[in-house]
Amino acid sequence: MSTPTSAEVLSRLVAFDTTSCNSNLPLIDYVADYLAALGIESHRIFDATGQKANLWATIGPADVPGTILSGHTDTVPVTGQEWTSDPFTLTPRGGNLYARGTCDMKGFLACALAAVPKMLAAPLARPIHLAFSYDEEVGCIGVIGLIDWLSVQRVKPDFCVVGEPTMMSLVVGHKAKRSMRITIRGRSCHSSLAPDGVNAVEYGALIVAKMKEIAGRLAASGRQDPAYDVPHSTAHVGMFNGGTALNIVPDEAVILGEFRVLPGEDPDALVAELSDYIGVLDAEMKALAPETGIELDVYAAFPGLATPAESVATARGLSLAAANGTSSVAYGTEGGRFSETLGVPTIICGPGSIGDAHKPDEYISEAQLQLCDRFMERLIDWSRAKQAA
Repeated sequence: MSTPTSAEVLSRLVAFDTTSCNSNLPLIDYVADYLAALGIESHRIFDATGQKANLWATIGPADVPGTILSGHTDTVPVTGQEWTSDPFTLTPRGGNLYARGTCDMKGFLACALAAVPKMLAAPLARPIHLAFSYDEEVGCIGVIGLIDWLSVQRVKPDFCVVGEPTMMSLVVGHKAKRSMRITIRGRSCHSSLAPDGVNAVEYGALIVAKMKEIAGRLAASGRQDPAYDVPHSTAHVGMFNGGTALNIVPDEAVILGEFRVLPGEDPDALVAELSDYIGVLDAEMKALAPETGIELDVYAAFPGLATPAESVATARGLSLAAANGTSSVAYGTEGGRFSETLGVPTIICGPGSIGDAHKPDEYISEAQLQLCDRFMERLIDWSRAKQAA
């Protein structure tokens, strides 16, 4: 088997439409076959439907702690976006490589896979593990099954690199998130008799206003951390739908909202505050019509990441990334799950810019892939030597 370049592997990966609503098994099968051709066994951890899977593979000795290279296989949709080239065909143009997922985050997966022959040739004294997940884009939920599986393995890794796009700079912190669906059930009637109904949209508007109030308080008087581009916790409403016609009092409204919270603060306390407020509105609605009410569902959640600046993991990350400083980001990753749930020191470092993710004509530069290739080479060199730390 000839050794492919990271761009060649990326071309294969982006050809799979792994939008979160689709199965990722064709891509996982490709990766498993690629590794099998190199003599490496892989393990799949499936979801409840059997239509999606995480993949785990170990290169090097399995009986000593090693490094996880973590990345998600799913992408956001291209629906409604205007692309100038096929989003599922890697298209080179002006030093950039265009396709859905190039930046977020199949570029990192491609660099990891392209480096496997070099890992085998090293050989490694410390293992390097590939951890490819699903459903990151809908709340970092797919990796939970992988982490549960890892938690009962005999040897636990002692370092994790999550390859989200950071322009190959070192990120050591991100916020926690709580994603909420709020369903308001009212009582419908003709709008000329509006006082006889219970208007779900009006009650939903009160909840949106409460979210705005919380957001203002967090910005004005909440804890500040200048390491973040948005230095405070945030509250946000992303969707608010309700009603069917102007002359009908709406009997349902749905709100999607979120809290993104700095490490060290309690996102569940904000959820509880909103829930208490909703409880007051719920009682008011039920006093008007007992069949009405409001339900709050936290449908996705992930912890934040706060790897200490003075930690061994940070020092290792600085060396591998050839960086001289660290930063923190407002967006979330699977890093918090590896760090908080599994107890594995974690950094975030990967090719591409988060500013180019999720957009039409998503791209990664060839230069960024090359920097990630160098990162993999330094990781191999470090893993080849028998390190004490």
